[in-house]
Amino acid sequence: MNDNLAQQAISCAIKGSWQEAVDINLKILKDNPKDIDSLNRLAKAYAETGNFKQARIYATKVLDFDSYNSIATKSLEKWKSLKKSNISSPGPPPPQIFLEEPGKTKVVLLINLGCKEACARLDAGDEVFLNTHSHKISVATKDKDYIGRLPDDLSAKLRKLIKHGNEYRAFIKSTDKNEVKVFIRETKRSKDLSDIPSFSAEKIDYISFTPPNFVHQKDIILEPNEEEEE
Repeated sequence: MNDNLAQQAISCAIKGSWQEAVDINLKILKDNPKDIDSLNRLAKAYAETGNFKQARIYATKVLDFDSYNSIATKSLEKWKSLKKSNISSPGPPPPQIFLEEPGKTKVVLLINLGCKEACARLDAGDEVFLNTHSHKISVATKDKDYIGRLPDDLSAKLRKLIKHGNEYRAFIKSTDKNEVKVFIRETKRSKDLSDIPSFSAEKIDYISFTPPNFVHQKDIILEPNEEEEE
């Protein structure tokens, strides 16, 4: 019986039906108050409905039974300063978001992170936005809260690709109290850059084997120290 209810609870979470997930997990815990998986699911469901007080209560119960439970520990760290007004969950991300394509996608660890509260509100699959500046690319939420920025070498390359017509989307890949990773996908490649991948796994020295006119174009795009007009 509980296995069936557990599957229903998981399905509700996948669909983003968080209140229904709350009800089902409460039903499971009525028969088995020490069910760690259900306690963690219930804490998550409460958090997604904006009830962070109850979320913290049930995550703490997990630690009462399993003091080293990493899910509950990370959740409590994330929710400790959040209130209902902080919730902005759009529902579960489509699974195809994180499909990797050579040259078109990359997972990036952000640097110079913003405030912990802004980072704590993030969930895997949340869309974030790349903002180009004269010497960097910053990453922000849809509400324009600063999250962090891309490493300097990647910022230099992407600024040039964007300037020449490429377009990108970015999503939260994972978060922890001290790090945020984003998944960046190239969504449009300029015709002028049809042979230039946005991302490469390793640096390949192939410039000398390309036509002279294209060598010049690639130097313009890929040279990270090129001075740009403000």
